[in-house]
Amino acid sequence: MAAKPKLGQNFLRDPTAIRRIVAALGDLSGRTVVEIGPGKGAITEGLAAQAGRLIAVETDRELAWMLQERFSPEKGFPNVKIHRQDILQFDFAAAAKDASLATVDSSAASPLLVVGNLPYYITSPILLHLAASAASLDRAVLMVQREVADRVTAKPGSRDYGLLSVSLQLYGSAEQLFGLPPEAFTPPPEVHSTVFRWKFAPRFAELGIEEGPFISLLKQCFAQKRKTLANNLRAAGYSSEKLSKAFTDTGISPQIRAEALPVEELAAIWRTLRQV
Repeated sequence: MAAKPKLGQNFLRDPTAIRRIVAALGDLSGRTVVEIGPGKGAITEGLAAQAGRLIAVETDRELAWMLQERFSPEKGFPNVKIHRQDILQFDFAAAAKDASLATVDSSAASPLLVVGNLPYYITSPILLHLAASAASLDRAVLMVQREVADRVTAKPGSRDYGLLSVSLQLYGSAEQLFGLPPEAFTPPPEVHSTVFRWKFAPRFAELGIEEGPFISLLKQCFAQKRKTLANNLRAAGYSSEKLSKAFTDTGISPQIRAEALPVEELAAIWRTLRQV
């Protein structure tokens, strides 16, 4: 079955990489795993052999049909369910609830594990969908374009650190595991890929911030990359007097750029602006 470029299909074919991805999820016994974009089932086979339950979400009709045939209960895979659905419409919370009801094994009540080779053209929306579903997730092992992984895992002050870095790291820590060249896929993409692991542990309570309002502030802080934090916030409608007090109270320089600040200091700015 030929790949469909418009769906961003580049199928992983490196057996070593497949084994490393499955291993990076940890112990799968008794756990429910959601695979994003299983494609031809290269990773699916390794997951199905170890997971308590596997939900493979595939949007392509032909691939979904092929996967249903290959991983049917009649062929020895009673623990595999194929969903033909856009992953952006997939309800992780409902899947986690179903997983807890599917077995009396207490480990099944644990949050979901996620794995996937993410299509390049919708990588950011998928990552944000996972972030919004963080309460239902334990960890994810994801393959993305190298530049995206660099941004997701970037540290303050680095070239790649920005809005995506802070927004996703608010929901848990992310670490790069290994890279893959174009030759690891068929057809080969025009970019290198990186596999990273994301451990979900939302930090809103720890940082004393409210999710929606804080993310709105982040968008304002990072609105213009070359502008100082003070100028970005002033452009967002904050008065000079209010900003002056916030910077004085937090000890943060108004001349600094948002890209240089860790999330703890951005949270301090938010808390102070809410008070003044």
